[in-house]
Amino acid sequence: MSIQYYIYFCLALFSIGVVGVLTRRNAIIVFMCIELMLNAVNLLLVAFSKMYYAMGIKGGVVSNAGIDAQIFVFFIMVVAAAEVSIGLAIIVMMYRNTHSIDINFLNRLKN
Repeated sequence: MSIQYYIYFCLALFSIGVVGVLTRRNAIIVFMCIELMLNAVNLLLVAFSKMYYAMGIKGGVVSNAGIDAQIFVFFIMVVAAAEVSIGLAIIVMMYRNTHSIDINFLNRLKN
């Protein structure tokens, strides 16, 4: 499969995530859209890693080409897991205090 299909698919996923973050007011939906954007970037990194590895094999060089991006994706997934745990804890505490998960309600907490 050509790398262009991966690029278009990741662009669509990332765009859906950006639109969701900018238009939605529900904190959980915004949180899911941020995770969607992270996953789109991870998928694109793995696709480029696969392409780079295939080019190395085609050129006759057998090495660990392309493994670096996959390790980077693993670390991004670890950070995303930490983000999920902290973000959900913040959302739960916000709901306990305000009985709402509407993001616009957070502007009232400034006063």
